[in-house]
Amino acid sequence: MQDKMMDAFNAQTRQMFEPMRKINSLMLNNMEKMTQYQLEAMKRYSQMGTERIRNATDVQDAESLRDFGTQQAAMMNELSQQMQEDARVMSEMSLEFKAEMEKLFGEAGKQMADQASSAAKGEQPAKASSQSSRKS
Repeated sequence: MQDKMMDAFNAQTRQMFEPMRKINSLMLNNMEKMTQYQLEAMKRYSQMGTERIRNATDVQDAESLRDFGTQQAAMMNELSQQMQEDARVMSEMSLEFKAEMEKLFGEAGKQMADQASSAAKGEQPAKASSQSSRKS
């Protein structure tokens, strides 16, 4: 008897914490993806900066200075495009995360409503039987 009660309690506890586990897992996965992407972006920007410094050390005369200025303008355009692309990708990741969270919250809400309705149906007969046993 106690084993059945304990098993039922464990099953209910698992059901209760399952939505939270899914949400925590989703949040952790999203954090990992975002962090990884940001690290890759930082690496790209660092490499661009390092390349520019190396090119600046090659400037030796007016002509190489002019070439460096032209390259600098092209690099700024490339940097701007890269930053826009990174912002777009991060925005897409955020929207995907939001959609998945909404889906999980919807599922959890439905599950809680189902459990509440089944618990309400299960409680009414239990109360009646316990009240009738008190009257006896």
